[in-house]
Amino acid sequence: MSNTHNHDLEESLALTPKFDSAGLVTCVTTDAGNGDVLMVAHMNDEALQKTIATGEAWYYSRSRKALWRKGESSGNVQRVVEMRMDCDQDAIWIRVEQAGGAACHTGRRSCFYRAITTGQDGAAKVSFVDADKVFDPAKVYR
Repeated sequence: MSNTHNHDLEESLALTPKFDSAGLVTCVTTDAGNGDVLMVAHMNDEALQKTIATGEAWYYSRSRKALWRKGESSGNVQRVVEMRMDCDQDAIWIRVEQAGGAACHTGRRSCFYRAITTGQDGAAKVSFVDADKVFDPAKVYR
């Protein structure tokens, strides 16, 4: 790829997402109010187009191999406040208003509820942070 091509892509106002070999782009979702990272998921072209058209977050589940609208089961819908594309158009960032106070299917506000730290012995360890559950997933996802 030449520098001219990179420059053309980086300065273009055309939406030309660079989907990976599976037809997906990574999407980082943050809380529009405080900037906290709520989740990271993937979008295929259909999810991206539905998100743009509806103003609600749609994703593609790699494990289920299916399109899904955030909140379709839980009611915790994400209303998109702003969408951005990165410089080479292979990642999307959406700022959302999170209904119900929880973005994670585990019932937590964010999917990032564990911290990685180093113990006194130098080994990596994981601990819960901001891990209180907003809802009981067993009652929501039947």
